[in-house]
Amino acid sequence: MSGPLSGCRVIELAHIMAGPVAGLMLADMGADVIKVEKLNGDDTRRFVPPTINGESAAFLMMNRNKRGIVLDLKSEAGKAALKRLVESADVLIENYRLGTMEKLGLGYEQLSAINPGLIYCEVSGFGRTGPYAHRGGFDLIAQGMSGLMSITGEGPGREPVKVGAPVSDITAGIVAAMGIAAAYAHKLKTGEGQKVDTSLFEAAITHTYWQSAIAFATGEAPHAMGSAHPLNAPYQAFKTADGWINIGAANQANWERTLALIGAPELNDDPRFSSNAVRIQNREILADLLNAIVQHKTTAQWLAIFEEGGVPAGPVLTITEMHADPQALHRDMIVSTQHPVAGEVRTIGHPVKFSKTPGGVEKPAPLMGQHTRKVLGEAGFSSDEIAAMIASGAAVAAD
Repeated sequence: MSGPLSGCRVIELAHIMAGPVAGLMLADMGADVIKVEKLNGDDTRRFVPPTINGESAAFLMMNRNKRGIVLDLKSEAGKAALKRLVESADVLIENYRLGTMEKLGLGYEQLSAINPGLIYCEVSGFGRTGPYAHRGGFDLIAQGMSGLMSITGEGPGREPVKVGAPVSDITAGIVAAMGIAAAYAHKLKTGEGQKVDTSLFEAAITHTYWQSAIAFATGEAPHAMGSAHPLNAPYQAFKTADGWINIGAANQANWERTLALIGAPELNDDPRFSSNAVRIQNREILADLLNAIVQHKTTAQWLAIFEEGGVPAGPVLTITEMHADPQALHRDMIVSTQHPVAGEVRTIGHPVKFSKTPGGVEKPAPLMGQHTRKVLGEAGFSSDEIAAMIASGAAVAAD
């Protein structure tokens, strides 16, 4: 692998999403990520349908660029093999329940004694300290407890709605990767490893910056506003003749440009809309007036008008429409890998581009135990030792 983290070795003892997202981010930036699966595999292998030639689409998405091995960490041979891998690793990622790794003899204190330079990243529901540390965590639970579900949806008094994507899971993985990269920079300067601890709960809370700022200032909890913005207006989705368009008139200059482009300059003289502060107070009245105008042209017509006039605007795309968007394609956000069973598999690309050390998606997700023999061999196990581990059930190999 190329990329800025080339040479960094990561052991991923994580399943489903948050931990694997962290591993995915590091792998896309060039780290050698070795995914250690349990005997029945990562749970996302069973997130079916859909499948691609029998392979879980969910697993293929979350685990590209990684090498895969299978170890029984409840067996002494499996634990010994993992400890051997840790000796030469820079990072270990785990997202098990509190105390699980310690009971296996694989907690931070135990493994850092083997490798003092080890960066040990724990991704959990609520963090490893505090009154909720013992609780398991899921994206839905974190979204609800962080306040996100109270600000998502059509408006106050409606049924709670979660963000469509599992944002606490995904963000926890991204935040974990950021923490690991920072700890790795410290290790390169000092040789010292450390523990990195983050959670779905904390990751979800970071999405409430604007609403928390409002609550801190006013003492009142903001509520759901559909597509509207709590601090800017107009800044939301409007119905066109054939779909929806987001218009971002997020400052006075863009507001005035918008009025000129839609043919309603007189609204600038209306005292209800003369400044952003009063537009926020009269947001619903303003939205009704703008919707009455916007609905008479198609999305494409409005996009051409707003682009020519310099007002930020964009269509509301479906996922499949986004996959075909020329900007997404140009930025390599939709890429393909060649999987030994599934064949050509499209996946989401890496969102950071580097001018000197480009990373990216180079390998498909591994088969169960695809790299068990190779990785254990690299760790110094002989072919006979590897065969014995496989025969005893302490390890599983694809071949």
